[in-house]
Amino acid sequence: MSITSNLVSNRKKTTHSNTTIGPKEGWQVYSSAQDADGRCICTVVAPEQNLCSRDAKSKQLRQLLEKVQNMSQSIEVLNLRTQRDFQYVMKMENQMKGLRTKFRQVEDERKSMISKNYQELKDKMDELKPLIPVLEQYKMDAALISQFKEEIRNLSVVLTGIQEELGAYDYDELYQRVLRLDTRLRSCMGKLTCGKLMKITGPVTIKTSGTRFGAWMTDPLASTRNNRVWYMDSYTNSKIVREYKTMEDFVAGVVSRTYSLPYKWEGTNHIVYNGSLYYNKYQSNIIVKYSFDLGTVLAQRALEFAGFHNMYPYTWGGYSDIDVMADEMGLWVVYATNQNAGNVVISQIDPDTLQVLNTWNTEYSKRNAGESFMICGTLYITNSHLSGAKVYYAYSTKTSTYEYIDIPFHNQYFHISMLDYNARDRALYAWNNGHQVIFNVTLFHVIKTDDDS
Repeated sequence: MSITSNLVSNRKKTTHSNTTIGPKEGWQVYSSAQDADGRCICTVVAPEQNLCSRDAKSKQLRQLLEKVQNMSQSIEVLNLRTQRDFQYVMKMENQMKGLRTKFRQVEDERKSMISKNYQELKDKMDELKPLIPVLEQYKMDAALISQFKEEIRNLSVVLTGIQEELGAYDYDELYQRVLRLDTRLRSCMGKLTCGKLMKITGPVTIKTSGTRFGAWMTDPLASTRNNRVWYMDSYTNSKIVREYKTMEDFVAGVVSRTYSLPYKWEGTNHIVYNGSLYYNKYQSNIIVKYSFDLGTVLAQRALEFAGFHNMYPYTWGGYSDIDVMADEMGLWVVYATNQNAGNVVISQIDPDTLQVLNTWNTEYSKRNAGESFMICGTLYITNSHLSGAKVYYAYSTKTSTYEYIDIPFHNQYFHISMLDYNARDRALYAWNNGHQVIFNVTLFHVIKTDDDS
């Protein structure tokens, strides 16, 4: 049998008819199903991976507990110091009493004893001088202890609230259950191989950097543990590629490696695929495959009849004639030729040799396209790179048919010069007027079950 469903790749919320299911913070919607009449059959809601170890409230609880422990230790140290200082205070009190007696003696025997008592008074005053800073410290310690006690009372209230909200869970057991559920859900998601684009949400702004034009990407074939980011600023006259080990490093600007390519690139429509960079060589219709690991060119091939150097760019120009992209089906290149009257041409290419495997000619003018991207063998074209842009045209390479569609998306920074789909993340990476952003996508799926014949 087959079940029809909508997968929400942004993992925030799923809408069925007029009902919106909004999971609690830290949870995600993996998938849902509808019958032929559009009625909701089920919704799977589960904690994010590594919830127990990374949950914000659990982390806050651990931090507060550590803070209370540290404060308790500080108070213990201050208490010992206060007891020590109290001994000094007691000693000083006795000495002050002795001084009072001496003053009385001086008053009574002023003439005969003045020289002797003066020296004794001087000696006593010298003994008292070191006690003055002790008294000052004692006052400060007493005030600090009062402050710590007040903070601990406040923290106790917060900890009690968090404990009541979290409940008395066995976190080790819950964590193991989450891992088992995550494995089962990922197995289920593996059956959601491909789908039709239904909606684009976002964007989420990851970083603001660079010029108005550029490209940034992750490798869709990399493992989930490999989250390297590559960054290529500008659309021409450059050979420098910056690599970041993680998305966090990218946001913080911590560069792990810098590559100097053998040839300059043209445009912003590059792709990293299985550890290699594929890009359009400057002032040519040649596609170059460059290995990051080996630091060398593995292949390069001219794309026959393809226009280049602003012959058939996207609407924004920028030498965007040749667009290399990838999806669940493999590696693709989108361009235009004189033979196809400047209309969009789609070619699937071999990742190793760059040889064209198959080609489809469309009737959509390349110069009227804002940007384009492939999802599951279907090319989606936007009608503009400016505000009000939407996905307007879809061409299926499976059926060699097209349709006009209307899927709006928020062009937050008003000028998109790069828009690429990442099949691993099921998201669109974009360069939006000097901002690196990510759009989430909703795909319409047909789930294949084990009972399918």
